[in-house]
Amino acid sequence: MTYTPQLRELMKKVEETRPSRVGVHFPRMSQEERQDVLQKFHPDYIEDGFRELKVGVNKGSRLPNEMADVFESYSPLRDVELDLTADPDYDVDVLIIGGGGAGASAALDAHAAGAKVMIATKLRFGDANTMMAQGGIQAADKENDSPAIHYLDVMGGGRLENVPELARALVMDAPLVIKWLEDMGTMFDKKEDGTMITNHGGGTSRKRMHAARDYTGAEIMRTLRDEVYNQGINVVEFAAAVEVLLDENGRAAGAVLYNLETEEYLIARAKTVIIATGGSGRLHYRGFPTSNHYGATADGLIMGYRAGAKTIYADSIQYHPTGGAYPPQLLGLLVTEKTRGLGATPLNIKGEQFVYHLETRDVESSAIIRECEERGMGVPLPTGITAVWLDSPILELTHGEGTIERQLPAMLRQFQRFGVDIRKEPMLIYPTLHYQNGGLLIDGNGHSAVENLYVAGEAAGGIHGTNRLMGNSLLDIIVFGRRAGRDAAAKSKDMPGPEKLTLEHVKAYHRELEEAGAAGSRVGPILLPHYTHR
Repeated sequence: MTYTPQLRELMKKVEETRPSRVGVHFPRMSQEERQDVLQKFHPDYIEDGFRELKVGVNKGSRLPNEMADVFESYSPLRDVELDLTADPDYDVDVLIIGGGGAGASAALDAHAAGAKVMIATKLRFGDANTMMAQGGIQAADKENDSPAIHYLDVMGGGRLENVPELARALVMDAPLVIKWLEDMGTMFDKKEDGTMITNHGGGTSRKRMHAARDYTGAEIMRTLRDEVYNQGINVVEFAAAVEVLLDENGRAAGAVLYNLETEEYLIARAKTVIIATGGSGRLHYRGFPTSNHYGATADGLIMGYRAGAKTIYADSIQYHPTGGAYPPQLLGLLVTEKTRGLGATPLNIKGEQFVYHLETRDVESSAIIRECEERGMGVPLPTGITAVWLDSPILELTHGEGTIERQLPAMLRQFQRFGVDIRKEPMLIYPTLHYQNGGLLIDGNGHSAVENLYVAGEAAGGIHGTNRLMGNSLLDIIVFGRRAGRDAAAKSKDMPGPEKLTLEHVKAYHRELEEAGAAGSRVGPILLPHYTHR
């Protein structure tokens, strides 16, 4: 479906104003303006979308309604009889739940440390948000940069609410991560002399974004997945975890897996467990579309929480400013921030720029929502929603013909599938659910409040505060995946396997739900969004 005649008529405003916008720098917002637009328009600040949690270790904390529904739910095992005294189906040192970048990184470092490792993943190995990340991965490895400067950007982008220890670990490990990935075969963009090409992202003070065109996450996941298979690490696909198992002393001791194909429950016993299940965009907070893969339903958050892991900033969700809005087949599709990093600008119905194109994601998203909702300056779409233009053709003027094909080949192909040529026609965009800023609280090695239970990747909280900068998610999955893998492997060497497996914590959680009258008939984790269920 190409643009309608009405949209093509509105597009003329963009074309008319384009020559006057080339080389012109739109001013950044002041701190006061940023705070004002956030409080009025960012979904995190709209109170009717949240409620207090009635159960668990963070009882009384504020959560989005949709996440609270998942937390305040009965386990799928409520009426299932399992024999936890029988020989388990799997018995390992380190059990990793999740097959994205964090899980793969954890597996590689745990395996390198001599541990017996297994990855259990809900879908196929690599079906994760990692695969869908496009724009790049941050690391301060240029002469004009340093981890200290990167740290200041991370803290500023996170509204100074990041856990300092975690932000420090993120930036200090970053250059090592780039080298590790490159040594395994990740093909980052380079100049002819072999120098890494780096670009800006929203909220960065230096060009430190390393990319592989605009499919960086797919390239990183390809590398990690190949190496996991090369090392002979056991990967069990279509085996969704539904509960963490504890031992008689309250330590993590494995998980109950559900085979999506055979519909059987399986027991995996382990000395240590790493939750790397990703985010929660498929809960569709406030009805927003999402850039997330189908498995992003907050499974790890609820399993870890039931086991006793504490949350931090679980009420903070990142809305990426540039989600596809039209054609309708692209609704929610991530339009990589690299597009704006190269200079594409958001424009209203009059072809006017209304916000600096590289504000932090929370501010940029809020400004777009304001333009559409309060100012009435959005572009009306045939689907009944409004959007704004993202002027991609300006890149061909500012950087030269062929820039989009070289730098944004995936974006070019995605839009071409539906009759839109982003080299000549601007995109239509609106914020999309993108990232779980908060999650389960970890320390510098990924350890949660539950002994022997680790968390890495998007399910972990505290690293990014309440807003994440572009390129720091592909970084954090590697940094904390590796740290969790190493620490879990080291710990497993010094301890015997668990003698007794138990789900008593789940029964206790059920009692708390019933006392609070909280769950109704809800069951969670839901594993897949409702519209995928047969």
